[in-house]
Amino acid sequence: MDLGIAGRWAIVGAASQGLGRGCAEALAAEGVNLVINARGRETLEATGEALRQRYPEIEVHTVAGDIGHHEVQKALLDACPQVDILVNNNGGPPPGDFRDWQRDDWVAAVEANMITPIELIKACVDGMAERGFGRVVNITSSAVKAPIDILGLSNGARCGLTGFVAGLARQPQLAARNVTLNNLLPGAFDTARLRGNLERTAQAQGGSVDTVREQREQAIPAGRFGNAEEFGAFCAFMCSQQAAYLTGQNILLDGGSYPGTF
Repeated sequence: MDLGIAGRWAIVGAASQGLGRGCAEALAAEGVNLVINARGRETLEATGEALRQRYPEIEVHTVAGDIGHHEVQKALLDACPQVDILVNNNGGPPPGDFRDWQRDDWVAAVEANMITPIELIKACVDGMAERGFGRVVNITSSAVKAPIDILGLSNGARCGLTGFVAGLARQPQLAARNVTLNNLLPGAFDTARLRGNLERTAQAQGGSVDTVREQREQAIPAGRFGNAEEFGAFCAFMCSQQAAYLTGQNILLDGGSYPGTF
């Protein structure tokens, strides 16, 4: 299926690896020009070069740094001739017990996973509306749908973003101008972050990583972890011409793990 977005420009956060890279790859395959960001310059530059080699018909710009910093946000926006697609993605805060967190921990979580995407949305959506096309996809977490007790920082910050997007997406000056805003909620995907969590769990339990992995996978109705390629493909569809009637939604990709009807 031709998604009708060839020649568009997209900003993709945390795109050097994992789910962010999956999204960048899928958009590149559709002929979308990219401005990609990540904290680690070396890995980001390697990803950028790999995308240029694989998709020579598109432009790929890289901007390294913490996307929560205003100068990095400005550099991203300056590197993008026009933002048609914005994929907000940032690392989540660490797990833990809320009794151990201080005010600074909460502020950092809210800044990274709520305020930063809102600032980028603010910088982009009016221009999208003027041009009559815009797609914003916020990569959040399945914890928005089914909160995880040890991820209180993420639960709180990402739910704040979810509530904000629910209202903004329904503003007529955006929705009626072909500007959509949606959230994509990943469950367990085979990324470096998940593998690190498996290793920590195995160490805490005194078992093997393979055993912990197998137990986690067996708990998922699909019987496996997701992969970045299928996640990226779904993100690209949400950015397509065909998805123009989808806005203000939370799309859960978790292999059937969430047990509810709604």
